[in-house]
Amino acid sequence: MSRLRNRALNRKEGFMGESAVYTTLGEEARDRTRTLFGQTMGYVAVTAGLFAAGAYLGRDLPYGLGFVWFIAAFACLIGMNFAVRRSRQLTVALLAAFGLLIGLAMAPVLLYYADTNPQALWTAGGATALFIAGFGAAGYATRRDLSAIARLCFWALIALIAFGIVMIFVNIPGGWLIYSVIGLVIFAGFTMVDFQRLRRSKDISSAPLMAASIFLDVLNVFLFFLRIFSSGNR
Repeated sequence: MSRLRNRALNRKEGFMGESAVYTTLGEEARDRTRTLFGQTMGYVAVTAGLFAAGAYLGRDLPYGLGFVWFIAAFACLIGMNFAVRRSRQLTVALLAAFGLLIGLAMAPVLLYYADTNPQALWTAGGATALFIAGFGAAGYATRRDLSAIARLCFWALIALIAFGIVMIFVNIPGGWLIYSVIGLVIFAGFTMVDFQRLRRSKDISSAPLMAASIFLDVLNVFLFFLRIFSSGNR
């Protein structure tokens, strides 16, 4: 009987030990997730601030320079993918440069709307905040794997770009409104996917790249809303 009791006690202690280990690992994983979320959203906020600063600084620059700034910003994104495993400081610096450069690139567009239809800017900004908060929360909370949606949204985006090129040469009634609505649907998917990645990832060094991806979601959604609200006031 004493041997049976000892075996039972040993098993109980073993189960309790394993449970404690699993609890500790779970707490560590949750801590890393919270840390990654906080750092990523902090980087998004800083990037948005630099975007606003770039848009302000570029308000009086020649319109043709916008394309140059856009190419430079795109180069920073490519550089981030190479720098992320080598230097965190360099990756963050490239993210900051990206925010400033894309702000400079978008300055002529924002200045145009500020002069002709400032209400559309404010409305698009508010709608973007609600859109990202809603779909971001849905993506962060869902347990369903959204990788299939990511692939679908990628190919849908390629098709949308092709549709936009066609509309440059062909006048389609209501075409740009259709373009913007479809774009919002696509970036609803991208936003959910990016926020799910943010919850599932445990790699703190990926925070700058995730921040760039989420900021691009925000920027594209804002531009789609801006087109919708400005076309409604024409």
